[in-house]
Amino acid sequence: MKYYLIAGEASGDLYASHLMKELKNLDPEASFRAWGGDRMHEQGAELSTHYRQMNFMGFFEVLINLRKILHLMRLCRADLLSNKPDVLILVDFPGFNLRIARFAKRNGIKVFYYISPTVWAWHQSRVKQIRKFVDRLFVILPFEKEFFARFNIDVDFAGHPLTDIIYSHTPADIAELSNPDASNKPFVILLPGSRKQEITLLLPIMLGVVKNFPQCYFAIAAAPSQPVEFYKKIIGHIPVPIIYGRTYDLLAKANAAIVTSGTATLETALFRVPQVVCYRGRFINMLLAWFFVRVEHISLVNLILKKPAVAELIQYKCSSETIGRELYTLLYNTAFQKLVLQDYEQLSVLLGQPGASARLAQLMYTRLKNG
Repeated sequence: MKYYLIAGEASGDLYASHLMKELKNLDPEASFRAWGGDRMHEQGAELSTHYRQMNFMGFFEVLINLRKILHLMRLCRADLLSNKPDVLILVDFPGFNLRIARFAKRNGIKVFYYISPTVWAWHQSRVKQIRKFVDRLFVILPFEKEFFARFNIDVDFAGHPLTDIIYSHTPADIAELSNPDASNKPFVILLPGSRKQEITLLLPIMLGVVKNFPQCYFAIAAAPSQPVEFYKKIIGHIPVPIIYGRTYDLLAKANAAIVTSGTATLETALFRVPQVVCYRGRFINMLLAWFFVRVEHISLVNLILKKPAVAELIQYKCSSETIGRELYTLLYNTAFQKLVLQDYEQLSVLLGQPGASARLAQLMYTRLKNG
């Protein structure tokens, strides 16, 4: 079968690549064309466009890049029609993908949506679009099945793909953590996100913590989409190494983490690393979120557990001083560490057993074969 996938950011590229791997095991004649990233390309996808070209975050960034986004949508629509896939698999990225879903459906292309738009948090009107333009929705968060049932939408939940990815990872040594400066020191990983805007806003605040913890060793898990010069400009003379492509190796060795809200909060939890979650955005974006977002927490860990299991520092509460106080607790309060690890165990149970990507691929392939 011919599969066409669209993933608009690093996490979508990761999840889609594992789905592709499992689909190839089921469908020897599978061919893939995609808007995605390097991981999807490694699994055999013919890339039409890399997600770096469409990675815009927030109302303001979308507005100033609207002409480019509309141009990309026109290219995508034309590419879909020329390739005529058996199925279009949309991965997260709802602002773009729901518009493509409408176009595909109206042109007789079957539409699967993998990783639901966060309609449970905001923009609930998108439920109508999902019902109208998506043939089947596949979710990765346990509470989403119950949420969509309220709208009489039956969805498939096969577990969270991160369980496969993390549990199959074999940690490797990192030279930067073997040097004399790092030995016998508590290790703190900085995860400032993957988008340029969030890194620019949050990494300087995270780095402000370093001077108050000389007894610790810090390292930055760098996003592959951002050049090293970009990080160096922010870091200046602060002695913190920038490490690419080794996030899971870093998490496997970390004693604590300072994390930008997003998928990284789940990754950190599944590695059993105590964390403090940070987020800052442009004023206009945060103002809109204050009016429209309908959730009590911003981290996926807290959303799934339905309680404040990890500290969340948002906007003006997110400062080097507040992060430092939370970090001290994470490193030196053993009673608190025990509670965090208990919550992580509960989270792991809720996310499901490993094998999620294989179960998902089987569901998709069966539905395609059965029409």
